[in-house]
Amino acid sequence: MEKTLKQDEIDALFQAARSTTPEAAPEIKARVLSYNFASAGQISTDQLRAISMLNDLFARNLTHNLSAWLRTRLQVNLVSAEQITFNEFLLRIPEIAYVSSVRLEPLGALSVLHLDLAVAPPMVDLLLGGEGQSGPLRELTDIEEAIIASVVEIVCRELTTAWQPVGLSFNFERRQMQTQTARIMPVTEKTLCLSFEIRMQECSGLLNLAFPAVVANTILRRLTGEWGGRRRHAVDARQRMEQAARELRFGTALQLPSVRIEARDLEDLQVGKLIRLNLAANASAELRAGGQRIFHAQPVRLGPHRGARLEAAVDTGVLPG
Repeated sequence: MEKTLKQDEIDALFQAARSTTPEAAPEIKARVLSYNFASAGQISTDQLRAISMLNDLFARNLTHNLSAWLRTRLQVNLVSAEQITFNEFLLRIPEIAYVSSVRLEPLGALSVLHLDLAVAPPMVDLLLGGEGQSGPLRELTDIEEAIIASVVEIVCRELTTAWQPVGLSFNFERRQMQTQTARIMPVTEKTLCLSFEIRMQECSGLLNLAFPAVVANTILRRLTGEWGGRRRHAVDARQRMEQAARELRFGTALQLPSVRIEARDLEDLQVGKLIRLNLAANASAELRAGGQRIFHAQPVRLGPHRGARLEAAVDTGVLPG
């Protein structure tokens, strides 16, 4: 027996069929996130681990040697290692503080060392035969400044010992006033900032170090190669990279060493005027590549072109082969 469907039943069947038809997949839109260029070149986990290893060694050595020198108990601990702009580092330095410049060889770059003056009075008191009593926060006298300079020299010596794997030597230069500190490097330069806490019986304070970008990059590159393992390329890939590197072009200049000229000599500059430079007549020029001094050299003529005859390396004085 055949069953005849009514119109409302037919409509119900069509409605049910349409409801079971799979819906079109929704359009997937790519999620776009804004990129922060300031995050480029941040310290990786492996690099941070390597930095912590070196500075933990420095903190232990400084704790032992400074305690023996001051004849008292103190503790030095690594607080943080981060990348910040030099301006941020300057903002962390209080108005009354001990700030000095430290030269890093063989790079010839300057870093900044900041010592909290809260730890200065007990150190001075101990070295002058006292018991290490703390005192009010104030500027140092000439004698106190000479004593704190000796402390900074010990810090630099222990930094050199701890950072020997990366081949850097720390040399205390001189104390810098607040107005002079901002001239050591551009305020927008990204620096590697290391902070240590010096804890004594009567007080505690911070020891902060700021390395410029060129030093930070060198440190991180060498640390990554030492502890992170070096990636090895295939021989043919390495040869292609070396060949491509030989075709790179660098800006070079042959110029006299930098000299200072009084402002009165620059007031009436005109064509034909002679300016006396504070250099010997036989002083050689410097060949610079990328702004770095490479060789002492003399300008020469090489056919229809100018050239430079290399005489000696700037740093070592070794004659070129």
